[in-house]
Amino acid sequence: MSTELRIKKLRGSGGYVMAKVSDEQQMKGNLGGPDLFLAPIGRLDSENISKHFCNTCEKEFEGSPKIEFENPNEEVAENLVLAEKGQYICESCNGTIAEYREFKKQDEAGEVGDAKPLEPSVQVSTEVESTPQPEPIPETPQETTTQPSSATSVSSIEGRPVYDENANKIGIAKQVGIDSNQSMVLVITQNDGTEGSIPWSSIKKVGEVVLLGNPNETIESSEPGKCPSCGFVNKEGSKFCEECGTKL
Repeated sequence: MSTELRIKKLRGSGGYVMAKVSDEQQMKGNLGGPDLFLAPIGRLDSENISKHFCNTCEKEFEGSPKIEFENPNEEVAENLVLAEKGQYICESCNGTIAEYREFKKQDEAGEVGDAKPLEPSVQVSTEVESTPQPEPIPETPQETTTQPSSATSVSSIEGRPVYDENANKIGIAKQVGIDSNQSMVLVITQNDGTEGSIPWSSIKKVGEVVLLGNPNETIESSEPGKCPSCGFVNKEGSKFCEECGTKL
């Protein structure tokens, strides 16, 4: 593989940079489409960045944007550590051009396991009780209010950009949850700021980014009246699903 550096346009959620990258970095930034993305590559040497464009300023600037990063070394899943997270920031308006996360496996030969629980002290019981007890409704919403009401928070994978099969960024991963059918889903913040959930079976790859499989089976949007159980779209304001009777 050639070690020669070539100037490429690397896209971010808030702009792009023009930078010299190696063949290996190009492979990381290629998510299957014609464009290269900055997030999977991670932190570049600022000396290799010749220009940056900010969507907020709608202007291209000479040189590198500011690069801020930290090394939390936080275990986010079994055999997976968040080694570094950072941002490329516009020198003019301080807007975010791109964010990245770098993950490392403690055991390179091993597989990545389940995500680390949000609150280890809270256990989710999977045993069948003789007399089912209703789940208490908290008076003051906690972290679970950041995800759809149909999902119960059980674990966390935060900050990873989510791309569909066509290499289009569709949002940022927030948490792993379980829906009303007891199926695992990934809760994300979509590009328009709303929340949605993705069936775990639609996820093709989890690494520096989350890559989906079939783009036609990606997000179950939180549209008004949509039943979290069967997916039937009811009239707005309906309290129960007209199809299956589930409380909305």
